[in-house]
Amino acid sequence: MKNGIKKAIEESSSVKSSLLSEKGLGLIEKIAKTIIDALKKGGKVLVFGNGGSAADSQHMVAELVGRFKKERKAIPAIALTTNTSSLTALSNDYGYEVSFKRQIEALGKKGDVAVAISTSGSAKNVTQAVGLAREMGLSTIALTGKNGGNLKSVSELAFIVESNDTPRIQEAHILIIHILCELIENSLTK
Repeated sequence: MKNGIKKAIEESSSVKSSLLSEKGLGLIEKIAKTIIDALKKGGKVLVFGNGGSAADSQHMVAELVGRFKKERKAIPAIALTTNTSSLTALSNDYGYEVSFKRQIEALGKKGDVAVAISTSGSAKNVTQAVGLAREMGLSTIALTGKNGGNLKSVSELAFIVESNDTPRIQEAHILIIHILCELIENSLTK
């Protein structure tokens, strides 16, 4: 067992270390600045994804609406993964592919930021929502992995974690989310 534990920790560390490249650091900074600029101009953050990425979406929103490390005013953010009545009605009435797209249509406005999380970048409901968000004038950010899938081409900013292993991608995503939350919080708090 210890060898398996050690291997998992080493793999996770290796994937996270790849974020330290100049490209990775620059992209995280650019994503943070995009979100901060939108928030300073009265926008909000809409976050979504499926499965573990849905959990990551909710985690990010909780850190923004509540607090990350500092006591401060709440930051406007919504996880599109939490309204089960909307998700099930939209999926039943229109098809699962529009489960986030319709919510973007209802809740998004020009100047907001859509943050899409998908380890594969291939989730149709995620890519369709990002496509509509761009048409509506929202800034679009993707956290993905593997080869980025379709999500990398429909998003303005796409951070592709260099791994094909879903758990390692998710671990890197949560690190990126925590970094973003800290940068956002520090920027909006004096």
